[in-house]
Amino acid sequence: MLRDDLRRWIALLVVCFGQLMIVLDSTIVNVALPSIQGDLGFSEAGLTWVVNAYSISFGGFVLLAGRLGDLVGRKRVFLAGVLVFTMASVLCGVAPAPAVLVIARFVQGMGAALSAGVIIALIISGFAGARERAQAMSVFAFTIAGGGSLGLLAGGFLTQAASWHWVFFINLPIGLATFLAGLFLIDDDRGAGLGEGLDLAGSLLVTSAVMLGVYAIITAASFGWASAHTLGFGGTAILLLGAFFRLQSRRRNAILPPRVLRIRSLAGASAARALLATGMFTTFFLGALYLQQARGYSSFGTGLAFLPFTGALGAMSLGITVRLVGRFGPRRVLAAGLVAIAAALFLLSGLGPETALFPRLFVALAIFGTGAGMSIMPMTLLAMADVPPEFTGLAAGMTNLSLQLGAAVGLAVLGTVAAQSGYQLAFAIAAGLVTTALLVVLITLRPPRPRLLEAVGGPANVDLQEAA
Repeated sequence: MLRDDLRRWIALLVVCFGQLMIVLDSTIVNVALPSIQGDLGFSEAGLTWVVNAYSISFGGFVLLAGRLGDLVGRKRVFLAGVLVFTMASVLCGVAPAPAVLVIARFVQGMGAALSAGVIIALIISGFAGARERAQAMSVFAFTIAGGGSLGLLAGGFLTQAASWHWVFFINLPIGLATFLAGLFLIDDDRGAGLGEGLDLAGSLLVTSAVMLGVYAIITAASFGWASAHTLGFGGTAILLLGAFFRLQSRRRNAILPPRVLRIRSLAGASAARALLATGMFTTFFLGALYLQQARGYSSFGTGLAFLPFTGALGAMSLGITVRLVGRFGPRRVLAAGLVAIAAALFLLSGLGPETALFPRLFVALAIFGTGAGMSIMPMTLLAMADVPPEFTGLAAGMTNLSLQLGAAVGLAVLGTVAAQSGYQLAFAIAAGLVTTALLVVLITLRPPRPRLLEAVGGPANVDLQEAA
């Protein structure tokens, strides 16, 4: 029998592998899109649905997944998501026609939502001590941000060395290993129970609202932001969301109880997370386009160019950020990380067609990785700090939803800006959005409590305003 302490850390690696599959998928598929188009005969418009179908289902189901984890057990929901994601990946890999691939990608997004919706809650419940929780969140943060650049590297290698099919087949051994290991190593939790039943009407409303909203956002670049198409679907999403909140105020078994929305730290951190996502994930997309289209890099070479980001992020995640949080508090460390990211994006806004990889791009990506390593973990800690245990799954789903929506808006808006006005302006806008995230943090997030600072290694008598 494994000791409980060792078992918890191995279980952490298991859930992080589940997260890694999801994050890899967000970038690894993008690299393979030209090969997929040539092989299956996608039109230009149809090819976008290889990405859009996944984004719509992921965004639509992630909040529901988090609440299901609270009610029926997070382990069950996580393992179900891993299994669905893995089987859908195989179907993607063998897809003989465009329609089959798009449907498989939609199902794959559902599996990703089920898993991602409860991972933070599994970490929170598995690591009760704040210092250990901070260390576990550092590993999780590295998985999220490092997986993006790893996806560029892996996607380029697999596409060039084998074929596009392998960007999906690679999930089979990882997914099966994650499922089997999770089955034995993740602690069972019964959940609160369905009680009076799941809020089916609320679930349908919020899922439909988010899916329509994501669809309106990701198709706006094609139809126009002021088009009847975008305004129609976006307006319908807003109406459904309004009906959802009205229903929640009247339901005893609400899927999103109004009191959860009144948790200031959760709301503030989720808003900041959405703004950060517009800068972080857009950088992977725009950076890859810049290197391949403006500089002529291969897909594999593009992945290599992002290694300064991954290396800096890894260095921060090996314990540096945990010690900084213990010394200065999560709010101050988060603020410094956001400043670093904004500075890196400002440097990237000066890129030109003749800009060399070293020093400007290298330094900018290294600063970006350092800032990401300082931001993701403390932001997650602050978001979950005041959430009651019975709602950790729901709160995790909310933070994931904010990340997904922020990334979708960022890619749609800044991708359009880059195509019409150049990469420089897009990176400058991204820097402004991250600066806005910094303001949200400073205004809405409270200073850390003494017991949190003491638990992560900080002085028990630290002045709260100074630590903030």
